[in-house]
Amino acid sequence: MAADRQLQIIDISQKLRPGVPVWPGDTEFAQAGTWQMGEGSPVNVSALTLSTHTGAHADAPLHYAEGAPDIASVDLSAYLGECLVVDARGCGELVRPEHLPDLQGAARVLFRTYDQFPHEAWDAQHSAIAPSTIEALAAQGVVLIGMDGPSLDPQDSKTMDAHLAVLAADMRVLEGLVLDGVAPGRYELIALPLPIVGGDASPVRAILRELPDA
Repeated sequence: MAADRQLQIIDISQKLRPGVPVWPGDTEFAQAGTWQMGEGSPVNVSALTLSTHTGAHADAPLHYAEGAPDIASVDLSAYLGECLVVDARGCGELVRPEHLPDLQGAARVLFRTYDQFPHEAWDAQHSAIAPSTIEALAAQGVVLIGMDGPSLDPQDSKTMDAHLAVLAADMRVLEGLVLDGVAPGRYELIALPLPIVGGDASPVRAILRELPDA
């Protein structure tokens, strides 16, 4: 690859806007202008109302365990570095260990389960991650698991088995990524959460960047 060629950047975040799908019963996204240039202010300023789990987001351990670290306390290194995108479309209800390819030593793994991400409507039947898959990933040194679905667990889960498997392995979690058109393979992941003190999660601006040796 020519040394001066710019590395491709792929934005895998959802657009935050009124109507962005949220977990049933969770806070809807809203934006309201507080100061407006058209009303005599020298600047535009707005206020946001949103769930910490809006769009592409990072779960904190506090989300699924009382007394666990909040999103402001987690080590950021898991959210930054080489990752492997896995095409798991057609996996059915769960991504199982048999759906895993050779991880090539990747410490971060992102699963694509949608042919086309549901930007306009909530999907109650999204694919989830089997706890055994999380255990298999942890055994291979994976520190972060991400997916395009809204949760590692099925929507109707009351036991949160996948999240508890992540907790036991001390892995970090990204959910709600947009992986449409992203080819399987290795990338650099950058998806940093906001340091929200007491936060159970944080929206992220998640991107993939082409690796220099790709």
